[in-house]
Amino acid sequence: MKGAALVTGASRGIGRAIAATLAREGWAVCINYLQRKDAAESLLAQLRAEGCAAMIYQADVADRGQVAAMVRAVEKEFGAVELLVNNAGISHQALFQDTGDETWDRLLAVNLTGTRNTCMEVLPGMISEKRGCIVNISSMWGLRGASCEVGYAATKAAVVGLTKSLALEVAPSKIRVNAIAPGCIETDMVKVLGEETKAMLVEETPIGRLGQPEDIANLVSFLADDKAGFITGQVITADGGFIV
Repeated sequence: MKGAALVTGASRGIGRAIAATLAREGWAVCINYLQRKDAAESLLAQLRAEGCAAMIYQADVADRGQVAAMVRAVEKEFGAVELLVNNAGISHQALFQDTGDETWDRLLAVNLTGTRNTCMEVLPGMISEKRGCIVNISSMWGLRGASCEVGYAATKAAVVGLTKSLALEVAPSKIRVNAIAPGCIETDMVKVLGEETKAMLVEETPIGRLGQPEDIANLVSFLADDKAGFITGQVITADGGFIV
């Protein structure tokens, strides 16, 4: 077994694929979820049936106390967290001037502060052990900008800044911090845009298709592996060439 991995927002979409891939590769995985307990339980049952080590835990990453309790639960079950994947995130499509304070604050709380909270809670153990890997899921919109998604794009751009800065700070402790900036991935977040918009996004993607959650999961797997041991502070875009 490779060690303990915590994947936030792992009941569906990209997070689900990441958790499943890591578990099948020998990580003991904690599947974090907020609302979809049914989806988390179905993934847990599937992975355990395959002989994988896994657990589920409900926590709002925006709440530092809930995150702390989750990390302690993982440590009790599997040992210190050696791999953190910050995948939990929310999006919002609206004109900037129509984005209310409550929505704006929630975007910041989940997408940015949530990433901060989990890093805060796992880093003491990683620093103590002088090893660890953090992978933050940003977005290509955080690199390019997105009309009618100003709040989402702003938080994902902030995750890039957090990644680069934290990587420099913890590198002397042999901890690597990288980010992935997915493009248009076929998840619920994209499906809500409608078939017409999806077709347009496929047309705008040079490789000619939407990404699949497994495309991102495979990249997380690589970054978490010793083969990527000299890679830190990087933002790797996986978007089929969308923003080349």
